[in-house]
Amino acid sequence: MSTANTEAIQSKQIELVSRPEGMPQKSNFELRTAEVGPIQDGEILVKNQWMSVDPYMRGRMKDSDSYVPPFQIDQPLEGGCIGEVVQSRNSDFNEGDMVLGNLGWREYWTSKGDGITKIDPTIAPPQAFLGALGMTGMTAWVGLHKIARLKEGSTVFVSAASGAVGSIVCQLAKAMNCRVIGSAGKKEKIQWLQDKTGIDAVIHYKEVDNLSQELAKHAPDGIDVYFDNVGSEHLEAAIDNLNDFGCCVECGMIATYNATEAPSAPRNLFKVIAKRLRIEGFIVRDHLDSKDEFVRDMAKLIQQDKVVWEETVTEGIANAPDAFIGLFEGDNLGKQLVRLS
Repeated sequence: MSTANTEAIQSKQIELVSRPEGMPQKSNFELRTAEVGPIQDGEILVKNQWMSVDPYMRGRMKDSDSYVPPFQIDQPLEGGCIGEVVQSRNSDFNEGDMVLGNLGWREYWTSKGDGITKIDPTIAPPQAFLGALGMTGMTAWVGLHKIARLKEGSTVFVSAASGAVGSIVCQLAKAMNCRVIGSAGKKEKIQWLQDKTGIDAVIHYKEVDNLSQELAKHAPDGIDVYFDNVGSEHLEAAIDNLNDFGCCVECGMIATYNATEAPSAPRNLFKVIAKRLRIEGFIVRDHLDSKDEFVRDMAKLIQQDKVVWEETVTEGIANAPDAFIGLFEGDNLGKQLVRLS
């Protein structure tokens, strides 16, 4: 706790100035300056060091109902962030504490401490709590353990396998002695998956004529679980190759986020009935009661060198829109982060 500065601070922030149609453009965003503070009794002032950009944020740029409210025009965006407490008038926080919050896309923010988690940077680098040890890693863990109810020795197909969530899914499944097949769209991503994650096969989906047939080559006995980050043709290929009573874990559908027309695939949903498939979507926030279990599992796997991760880092808040747009162009390997300071 400290005696806080009584002056407001000038803070740069990225605001949404128009709603994207199709692929987001830089013109949809604007860098502006706002006054933050001075803090009041019970509040803290946080200076962000890291922020996350994630595909789900594209859905919040639409003015439509979803599981989270849409971003508002001429207001700063939000997202996971790691920052340092630089002023405190709250007895639960001291200057120098590192905290995890959800007010990214800005340099400074104030809070009374609700929904904020202190992190221990001695366990892992601070930004890891936005990735493998944060909601990204927990999304992978929940999808496999709570939704798929993965069994050892299963065959698992993972789309966007080199992405933030997909790369963790691959490694968690391998830690359970599963056969894992991933898909990616760039040679360097495929090489990384082969070298770092130890998965059994990787499909360069941009270089195959028929994704379903290619998947069948690598899974001649079918697949038991499909972890879906893409949707569309990937989901169709998975349904073709799923064994009876298999499961599609619906985490994301990045192929459709910027679509201006309804996707043509999957065209084979009728197979869901004959195969008795289970297709289940999930939101990781519905499973926060499992967070401690996840952290214990993940920390153990990291200590055993069974989970590694990659980060793509963009420097400076002004470049955050570029980092976000790059997600849909396949620019990132692993977790896409923006370093603010």
